[in-house]
Amino acid sequence: MTVETTTAGILFLIAVMTAVTLVTRFGGAFIMSFVKINSRIESFINTMASSVLIAIIVPMAVTGDAGALAALFTTAVTMLLLRKPLPAIAAGIAAAGIVRYLI
Repeated sequence: MTVETTTAGILFLIAVMTAVTLVTRFGGAFIMSFVKINSRIESFINTMASSVLIAIIVPMAVTGDAGALAALFTTAVTMLLLRKPLPAIAAGIAAAGIVRYLI
């Protein structure tokens, strides 16, 4: 299937991606409403969240440029110091921007 890269085609793709995301999110919540959450399932869910985060970060740490490494390091240090994600993310974005501007 191909979609033309016109304005209408792009808007169509965005609408399809939005629908798929909503169906996935609401469908998952609906299906999980029938599952009794025991300690084993709760442990699995908590572990999966960490695994997904690591799967996103590790390739960037291995193959990323200096800006990506500065962002990762700054975000990690800020998160350890403040224990608040929003300032850590902001600091990481700022670090990446500054390093990429200077290099």
